[in-house]
Amino acid sequence: MTREQYILATQHNLERPENQQVYQVGIYGWRKRCLYFFVLLLMVTMIINLALTIWILKVMKFSVNGMGNLKITNKGIRLEGKSEFLLPLYVKEVHSRKDSPLMLQSDRNVTVNARNNLGHITGQLTVGSNAVEAQCRRFEVKTEDGKKVLFSADENEIAIGVDKLRVTGPEGAVFEQSVETPHIRAESAQELKLESPTRTLTLEAPKGVHISAAEGELKATCRRELELQSTDGEIFLNAKSIRLGNIPQGLASSSSTSSSNLHQTVYEVCVCPSGKLFLSPASMGSTCQSSSSICLRI
Repeated sequence: MTREQYILATQHNLERPENQQVYQVGIYGWRKRCLYFFVLLLMVTMIINLALTIWILKVMKFSVNGMGNLKITNKGIRLEGKSEFLLPLYVKEVHSRKDSPLMLQSDRNVTVNARNNLGHITGQLTVGSNAVEAQCRRFEVKTEDGKKVLFSADENEIAIGVDKLRVTGPEGAVFEQSVETPHIRAESAQELKLESPTRTLTLEAPKGVHISAAEGELKATCRRELELQSTDGEIFLNAKSIRLGNIPQGLASSSSTSSSNLHQTVYEVCVCPSGKLFLSPASMGSTCQSSSSICLRI
């Protein structure tokens, strides 16, 4: 293109027709005012949101180490003061500070569950207002060092591993079934009483039963019959004096009743064929045969 052609073309492009309209680019009028209003409303909202965020951070005591009483440490999460949990809490270990106890409190009850890999409950401890319940396969109470089991319970048996079991209730201990123990002893200066109010009381041992009262009396009382039985041995009574009270007394002859009652002081012990004992007035010979009519009495 020559220079003249370029000048002519430029002049031709600069010429505007008289009827050509000019359009202004931008937002004017009520649209502009609405835009400014929304921008101002957005700024106010952002300022209020920022102020509320700062207020929440201040009230909740957010910091680099945690939030309020909740502190994040290298060993885990540390809570100071009282904390309230509205939903279940899943943790691996819970322990208190060295100088303060750990207290779990609830308006209804406190339940601690142990689950397996499938989520099934394998152990449960519930502390309620009426009772403390433990649900597990085996319950154990050990000593401080954890080497000796003091108490254990499962479906088959209950074992008490202490050296001495003390029952301080006034009614003592009540057992509905049999009790197996090598030694039963009362507290010092206290009485030992074995009682069955409505049923029989049986003491059995494969090598013998030893009953001893070193400093006191030994009493055996029952409402009906008291039976001492030895199948392969003998019953040996060894004491400074042996007394049999309330033994019925027989009379040798009815004619000498008045005289014998006034002067008789010595009697002999007689035995009926049934084993019943009775007294007969002693004489030069045995009078058991003459007083044997007492054996017929019921």
